Amino acid sequence: MAEFHGQPNGAGRRIAVLASRFNEDVVKKLVDGALEALVKHGVAFDDIDVVWVPGAWELPIAARWLLASERYDGAVAVGAVIRGETAHFDYISTEASRGLANASAELETPIGFGVLTCDTDEQAEARAGGAHGNKGFDAAVATLEMVDLLNRLDPDDAG
Repeated sequence: MAEFHGQPNGAGRRIAVLASRFNEDVVKKLVDGALEALVKHGVAFDDIDVVWVPGAWELPIAARWLLASERYDGAVAVGAVIRGETAHFDYISTEASRGLANASAELETPIGFGVLTCDTDEQAEARAGGAHGNKGFDAAVATLEMVDLLNRLDPDDAG
């Protein structure tokens, strides 16, 4: 029986970090976490591009555009959507996650999901380097693991 696992090996990888400017104070911490994880796991700093978009709604189109260029082995999407008094939160969080999932599947390129969907500012802060860790860091590690796993599963690389 064959069993496959990806490793967070960033050596020789080129990664895009897509970041939403909305709730920028929180998102900057997620970007920092993603950069820390990528460099820690071997991605050269010069092989990382950070692309800022207005909000989480714009993350999927930016991801599609960047990944279609075939310049990147994967991407990490970070943002913070915090519930307000209207249904806006539901639309943005649902469509941002759906759009990123669709882009990843259709372009066959991993996109780590580091978009926070929280009820309060305090919950977002806790997930951007606070008590619950840094979800930008976690999403970057997941991206590297998936890039490695997909390369291991590639039938063109089979010996």
